[in-house]
This record gives sequence, structure tokens and C-alpha cells, in this order.
Amino acid sequence: MGISSHELHLEFPQYKDLIQELRNNDLRFNEKLQEYTELDYEIEGLEKRDSPVGDDKLHRMKQKRAQLKDDLYQMLISNAKAS
Repeated sequence: MGISSHELHLEFPQYKDLIQELRNNDLRFNEKLQEYTELDYEIEGLEKRDSPVGDDKLHRMKQKRAQLKDDLYQMLISNAKAS
């Protein structure tokens, strides 16, 4: 299986401008986005280096990333409706 990028603006290109706006103006969104981005880079790095991390740990990291992405998506939807 290939390693793919999970950057938020690539996951939700329709919200590219809103992502940038919220990154600059919403502290809570920005903090969650930073956490998501850092975790994504960590997972990607482990996968690229084929680092010896247990499948269980990697699975938990990916679950956390998915939860953060869902949280961010919900924030995007809420703000898109408010606009």
C-alpha cells in the first residue's frame, strides 16, 4: 500500500479558503489543525522509514488522526453554513 498525503487542504479542497481563514482567525481550529498536521507527519515519517513501531501503536495513531480530521471537518461545515 502506498503512502499518501493527508494534508487537510488536500482532503477537503472545496474548503481550501475556509481552512486558511480559520487557521488565521480561530484559535481552537488552529490548535486542532496543528495537532492533526503533526500527527500526520509523524505517521507519514514512520511509514516512509518503515520504522519499528508496533501495528497496535500505528493503528491508534491513525485512529486519532481520523478523529481529528472528523472534528476539523465538523468545524468546517459549521463555519461554511454560518457564512
